[in-house]
Amino acid sequence: MIDNIHQDHKNMMQLLQVLRSKVVMLKADKEIDYLLIKSIISYLKNYSNTYHHPMEDLIYSYYLQYQVVENKVANRLNSEHKHLKEITCELDEMLSMILLDAIVSKDDFIEKLDCFVVKQEQHLLYEEREVLPAIKSSLSADDWLGLEQQWRHLKYVDPLFGNKISEEFKALAEHINREE
Repeated sequence: MIDNIHQDHKNMMQLLQVLRSKVVMLKADKEIDYLLIKSIISYLKNYSNTYHHPMEDLIYSYYLQYQVVENKVANRLNSEHKHLKEITCELDEMLSMILLDAIVSKDDFIEKLDCFVVKQEQHLLYEEREVLPAIKSSLSADDWLGLEQQWRHLKYVDPLFGNKISEEFKALAEHINREE
C-alpha cells in the first residue's frame, strides 16, 4: 500500500510539473491547451477522491489509533485533503467556464492554477517527508496485512498510469510520454 502511495505521489508530481510549465507559458502570454489542463485536473480530482486520499486516510486513521500525536498534527492531513478537494473543484469549474468560452480573467486563472500547483506540491512533500516516514517506522507487517484486508474492497485501477489507459486520458498520456 505504501508503495502505491509513493508511486501515486511521483505520478502526481509529474502532472504538477506539466501544470507548472503551463503557468510559465501563460505568464509569458503564450497559448496553452486548456483541454490538457482540464484533463489533468479531472484526473487529480477523480483519482485522488476515489482512491488515493481514501487509502491514505485509512492508513493514517489506523496509525493515529496507536500513536500519540498532537491534535494539530493529527488533523492536518484530513484538513489538507479537504482543502485540496475544494481548490481542485474550484479550478475545475473555472476551466469548464473557459472551455465554454465564458469570460474569465486570465490573471485570476493564472493565480488560481499557480496556487493549486503550489498547494499540491506542498502537500505531497509534507506526506513524503513527514507523514509516510512516521507511519512506516511505526507499523508492523501485521498492521500492513490488516490494512490490506480492509482495503481489498476498494480496489481501483489507475485510468492514466495503470496498465490500461482510459479513453478520457489517452491524449494526456501521449502528452506525458512526449515530455519524457
